[in-house]
Amino acid sequence: MGFGSFVKIFMPKDKVFYNLFEEVANNLKEMSGIFTKAINEKDIRVRAGMLKDLEEWEHKNDEITHKIFIELGSNFITPFDREDIHYLATALDDIADYTWGAAKRMMNYNIEEIDDTTREFAEIIGKAINALHKGILELRNMRDLRSITEACVTINSLENEGDDLLDRGMSALFSSNNPPVEIIKKKDLYQMLEIVTDKCEDAANVIESIIIKYA
Repeated sequence: MGFGSFVKIFMPKDKVFYNLFEEVANNLKEMSGIFTKAINEKDIRVRAGMLKDLEEWEHKNDEITHKIFIELGSNFITPFDREDIHYLATALDDIADYTWGAAKRMMNYNIEEIDDTTREFAEIIGKAINALHKGILELRNMRDLRSITEACVTINSLENEGDDLLDRGMSALFSSNNPPVEIIKKKDLYQMLEIVTDKCEDAANVIESIIIKYA
């Protein structure tokens, strides 16, 4: 019997880790949706309120992540490597942190004009988080490994799109006639959004590692 099969036999019956990871995935999906709606909102005050709401979602994500770490410390048997649980929880929490970080920059810098680059980043992030959500939900049973793998490949591809978008956005930004302070604001925002795509890829890489070990 392989080690992966041995571990599956002794998986916690309540599968608490799967429940918590699915909570995080749902939370991230909500955050992505709110961010996308916010940047497409023309009323600046309404947009600011929506962006501010992301702070509460980020705090909620912190609480779930803390629960994961508590369970990790109190459960001898885990569904997969303790290191992988820690890495995945951390990567997912980073997605929430940087999404809220991007929202804070938009508010603190008083960015009122939403450009195409920001909208494209929101679209890429939304697609990546949807794929991540799908992959995490499939982890519970690991019956559809192809679906999990495809989700991870999609996320990796979207991260590459994020890199390319950052390059194009920076090029357009520094070629524009915008005031230097506005260029600095947008540059910081673009970089923060690109980091969100990096963190999605980090989470996807952990998921790939998990299915390789236990599939």
